[in-house]
Amino acid sequence: MLKTIGVVTPGGDAPGMNAAIRAVTRIAHSRKLQVLGFERGWDGLLTNTYKRLTPRTVGGIIQLGGTMLHTLRCPEFEKAEGVELAAETLELNEVNGLVVIGGDGSFRGALELGRESDTLMVGIPATIDNDVFGTDETVGFDTAVNTAVAAIDKIRDTAISHERVFIVEVMGRKRGFLALEVGIAIGAEVILIPERECKATQIVDVIRENAHKGKRAGIIVAAEGIGDTSKLAKAIAKKTGFEVRLSILGYAQRGGSPTARSRLLASLFAEKAVDLLCEEQGSSLVGLQNGTIASIDLKKSCETQKPLDLRLLKLAEMLAI
Repeated sequence: MLKTIGVVTPGGDAPGMNAAIRAVTRIAHSRKLQVLGFERGWDGLLTNTYKRLTPRTVGGIIQLGGTMLHTLRCPEFEKAEGVELAAETLELNEVNGLVVIGGDGSFRGALELGRESDTLMVGIPATIDNDVFGTDETVGFDTAVNTAVAAIDKIRDTAISHERVFIVEVMGRKRGFLALEVGIAIGAEVILIPERECKATQIVDVIRENAHKGKRAGIIVAAEGIGDTSKLAKAIAKKTGFEVRLSILGYAQRGGSPTARSRLLASLFAEKAVDLLCEEQGSSLVGLQNGTIASIDLKKSCETQKPLDLRLLKLAEMLAI
C-alpha cells in the first residue's frame, strides 16, 4: 500500500521545478501520503539525505527558479554499486514511489534504479531543451524561450542602430528545439541547429542577399551544439565585410521566475504523477500529448529520440525575407 513517496531533481535545473515539487507535495498530502525530498539529486539517495516535505515547507516557492532540493552531478550513481545503494536507501525509508523531475539523463537513471528496486518510478519532464520523447513540451521550456526572446529583442536594437550582424548562441548541445522556437519568435535571418548542417558560405549568401534588399542588420540564432560560434563570426565578417558580433546567453536561460505556462504544466504533470503512483503504475513518464496530460512507458521514452519538426526551418526562411 502506498504510504510514502520521494521526490528528486537530478541533472540540470529548469524553471518550474519548484512548482512541480510544490504540487507533488500538496497533492500527495491531500491523498494522505508522506513526502521525502531527496537533496542534491541522486547524491541524496546515496547519502540518505532528505527533508520531509509538507504543504507548509513548500510554500512560497512556486515563483522561484531552480530547485529547492538542489542538484548535483553524481558520477557514483552511474556505477552499479551506486544504483544498488540508492535502492537500499529507498527500502530503508519505505519509499513506495519516487517522482523524478528532470530530463532524459535523469530518466535513464530512474529506469536503472527501478530495475534494482520495488519502488515505483514516475518521471516529470523538466528541461529547457524540450528533448524528452513522450511530451510535446517540458516544464521550463516556455520560460527559457521567453528569456532568450527578451534578451535578443534588446540585442536587435543595437544591431539595427550599428548596422551589425549578431550571432546569438542559445543552449542546446545536442538538439535544436530551443534555438528553432526562439529563432522564429524573434524573426531571425538564420537559425542554426545541430540537426541540420548549414555551411558558412550559405550564411554569407543570406547576408549578402539581405544587403541587396536594404537589410544591413541581422540576427543569427545558433544552438551551442553547432560548433565554435566565435570562429563562425570571424569567418562571416571576413567574407562579408560586415561587423559581426557574438552574444552567448548562457546559463541565464536556465534561471529566472517560471512563466505561467511552465507553472501550469508543472502542476498538471505533478497531479498525473501522483495519480499514477496511487494507481500503482510505475516506470512511467508524464507528458503533454496533443493537448492532453497522459503517460507513456519510461523505457520507451529513454530509448526513443524526440523528432524535431524541420519544416519550421522552411517557415523561418519565408518569414525572414
